Amino acid sequence: MDDLRTRAAGPGDLDAVLAFWKVAAEGTSISDDRSGVERLVARDPEALILAERGGELAGTVIAGFDGWRCHLYRLAVHPDHRRQGVGAALLAAAEERFVRLGGRRGDAMVLDRNELAHHAWRAAGYAPEPQWSRWVKPLAD
Repeated sequence: MDDLRTRAAGPGDLDAVLAFWKVAAEGTSISDDRSGVERLVARDPEALILAERGGELAGTVIAGFDGWRCHLYRLAVHPDHRRQGVGAALLAAAEERFVRLGGRRGDAMVLDRNELAHHAWRAAGYAPEPQWSRWVKPLAD
């Protein structure tokens, strides 16, 4: 289990990431398509972090920093690699990135119904803020 490594995704990883999310991620977003992920990697080449073990994609996290706030999205671990430190390694890599960029606090998008994720986020030191709700408006047809 020592062969886990994290790295930034590149343009050649995008198809594998999108296929991975269909297996490992809970829910979908309007930008979970090739063009959305291409824009992410082109704009911020270090934001999409991959965890690999034995040559296989084991997990992902998006560690977005807008210069003011640190946002975590798409923390996903393949079912075959869960409870083996992959999520913790991804969060550590994301948090190191945030600190390096001057970030002060990370926030995460976590589905209310994803109880398994709630346990993982709490174990990593994150807590929900029930006074906040996410408000969204699609900007495209």
